[in-house]
Amino acid sequence: MKIDFKFSNLLGTVYTQGNLVFTPDGNSILSPVGNRVSVFDLVNNKSITLPFENQKNIRRIALSPNAAILLSVDEEDHLDGRVLLVNYPRRVVLHKFNFGMGVTDVKFSPDGKFFAVTHEKYIEVWKSPGFNKEFAPFVLHRKYTGHYDDVVGVTWSGDSQYFISCSKDMTARIYSVNPIEGFTKTVLSGHKDTVVGAFFTKNQKTIYTVGRDGALFVRKYTVPKESADEHIMDIDTDGVKETQAATKRWVTASKHFFNTTSIRVVCVEYHVESRLLVVGFQSGIFGIWEMPDFNNIHTLSISQTKITSLAINKSSEWLAFGSSKQSQLLVWEWQSESYVLKQQGHYYDMNTLSYSPDSQTIATGADDGKLKLWNTISGFCFVTFTEHSSAITQVEFAKNGQVVFSSSLDGTVRAFDLIRYRNFRTFTTPSPIQFTCLCVDPSGEIICAGSMDTFEMYVWSVQTGKLLDILSGHEGPISGLAFSPNGTLLASSSWDYTARTWDIFGRSKNVEVFRHTSDVLAIAFKPDGRQLACSTLDGQVAFWDVERGTQVGTAEGRKDISGGRKVGDRTTAANSTSGKAFNSLSYTADGSCILAGGNSKYVCVYEVRTALLIKKFTISRNRSLDGVMEFLNSKNMTEAGPKELIDEAGDLSDLEDRIDKSLPGIQTGDLSVRKTMPEVRTKCVRFSPTGRSWAAASTEGLLIYSLDETLLFDPFNLDITITPSSILSTLSSTDYLKSLVMAFRLNESYLIQKVYESIPPSDVSFVVKEIPQIYLDKLIKFIAISMETTPHVEFHLLWIREIVKSHGGYLRTRLSEFTIGLRSLSRCVTKVLEDIGKMCDENTYLMEYLITASDLHRLDTRLIEQK
Repeated sequence: MKIDFKFSNLLGTVYTQGNLVFTPDGNSILSPVGNRVSVFDLVNNKSITLPFENQKNIRRIALSPNAAILLSVDEEDHLDGRVLLVNYPRRVVLHKFNFGMGVTDVKFSPDGKFFAVTHEKYIEVWKSPGFNKEFAPFVLHRKYTGHYDDVVGVTWSGDSQYFISCSKDMTARIYSVNPIEGFTKTVLSGHKDTVVGAFFTKNQKTIYTVGRDGALFVRKYTVPKESADEHIMDIDTDGVKETQAATKRWVTASKHFFNTTSIRVVCVEYHVESRLLVVGFQSGIFGIWEMPDFNNIHTLSISQTKITSLAINKSSEWLAFGSSKQSQLLVWEWQSESYVLKQQGHYYDMNTLSYSPDSQTIATGADDGKLKLWNTISGFCFVTFTEHSSAITQVEFAKNGQVVFSSSLDGTVRAFDLIRYRNFRTFTTPSPIQFTCLCVDPSGEIICAGSMDTFEMYVWSVQTGKLLDILSGHEGPISGLAFSPNGTLLASSSWDYTARTWDIFGRSKNVEVFRHTSDVLAIAFKPDGRQLACSTLDGQVAFWDVERGTQVGTAEGRKDISGGRKVGDRTTAANSTSGKAFNSLSYTADGSCILAGGNSKYVCVYEVRTALLIKKFTISRNRSLDGVMEFLNSKNMTEAGPKELIDEAGDLSDLEDRIDKSLPGIQTGDLSVRKTMPEVRTKCVRFSPTGRSWAAASTEGLLIYSLDETLLFDPFNLDITITPSSILSTLSSTDYLKSLVMAFRLNESYLIQKVYESIPPSDVSFVVKEIPQIYLDKLIKFIAISMETTPHVEFHLLWIREIVKSHGGYLRTRLSEFTIGLRSLSRCVTKVLEDIGKMCDENTYLMEYLITASDLHRLDTRLIEQK
């Protein structure tokens, strides 16, 4: 059994905090997720999580204009501000650096030679790594002062010579990167609240500043007539150098207001080319205004909580919004008024997960009562069920993979149809109880659920929905249920120190009792059904022979799972007694190893035969979570206790967030506000049926570990004879099918493009008909990408028609394997149809106008001749 699993992806959480960044091509968006960065490919409908981790939650990220360098900065803290320098194409960390102060914003200049960093009242401009040979990657260019309060943002001019800083002191200031003769830093004042955004226009003669109170000031650059001979700076406007006067000054030309009396502006972005100003408000509403006329194009509510961050892609077609409180990420196409991406993670902790039989779907349940289904290939949630009214405790797939079952504390067990996406069956009990676990027999006909308060297990028929039997005998809450692989035995575990097996299909209903020395927390059957694994509260994993009823081994996991000292602990991590037990178990596909996770940052793998630990995974190194550090820093200890646990009102930037909304007569403060750090823990672990990956439902989200590492160079069935020169020589000999297959095997995009466009339209039918089916998915995805970038509309449609004619039946039978490619292809065809239809309509109206104008002209000519 291979155990060299590597981190593959992070699902279940799409956005946590910080800023969103589009890639230069505008097709992907980078989103901070805890202390990691996720990349969502909006064209190919796929998401990946970069393999590196910051020490704490990410506060700001910045991507260089050529997408070569990524800067990832930790969240603001007293002496933090650590930044990772990442080679974005290779996804490799090149350098680590500490600014020494909490960073509020970081942005690259448009030419990519500098990046500006803001912290406290200062702005620092650093030279970008890679342009000059330096001993240290980070070289400070200049440090700028002048503000009287914290700087919240910085914006560069188009020529990278100037930048504007926004501050809480209600001013914006203009600085030059290098000293310019006669130029002095300029202060733009007049706002009555924090300036959240300031932007140059394309010609750099106008500046827009936006305040938190909803005021927009338009500043113009003017020059008095009597001082037109003095010069200070040259501004490149459309390739023409224009000399500005030394006594020029910025004057407030006009003021506009967003008509938000009590709603604050949280974030704002301006697109220079399209002159669009996008504003996000605290109420979850965003608006689009066209400048300089201040015409409101759209106003839309997308969330019940404030919009934390927004971004605009290069073409200004897509707008991205992030809501930190609801873990929500939206990408909206404002011209067609449709969502490109709409994803939301679980609002509360994720409790359970289950793999589908084909390992392509994962079902998750959480305390928010939502059941979500995630595609492991694309990384997106494609359906959410909200029928439960309380926390979901366990989810399970039926063997055919078309039905998923869930148990909840609301007293119901529900069955969801994954063909029609509906709740088709609800199982209840005669008296209301809370369900803690469930299991489904291999045939999918019987479902069992265990209760917390009555200590009983209930058996239903899935076909009829009737309650068949009630199994009693345990003296404590039921913690786990599992059917044997052949479906003859039902195993249950309880807090009464026992695990039991039940023959529910036999008349005698024999019960075998396996006694332990502590509460049994989890249970799992070995794939052959001959062994049962039980996890107990004292940190042990006991292995039982089901046929003989004897214990065959014990894994001592108390020290293996221990690790991480909490902020409030008075003892070291080694002496702590909290959480040292496994609450979830899962056997590997071959049954040689077992995976165990619990209230710790570790997930352990034990060999079943020897009961020895062979691998330990650290699910998170995020210091923003409690229980990650082995040793605490004594500098953070105060007379009032650890700094992390002190509830400081100053940490909340908005007045609305500091208002006490508690009811009269209760304790002071809002009891719903979290005053403790989230704790790192694993609530559920599961191996995929294929054995190539495993997943963990953790505080960070749904972590996927896989044996199949993501490679940047990804050839397909490559051998030594396939080289660029051999592909080109095959193409020149008009062997189009072979050259296309060779190009797909080498997987170089420019070679595939060249071969694809070199095939004559008359030979497309033959090539598509004879191409091996294993290359169909690659061909479909390539055509979808080509339709976005090349103008050969008829040529692409010819390929699509031949694929449907020749391989339509094969695609229909294996639809799940081609979902991503076909969906991308459908989106591209629809967009081309809309563009061509719009163009035809415009041409039709233009031709009608020209014909009408010509007829009128002839009529006028005739009238003149008659006169």
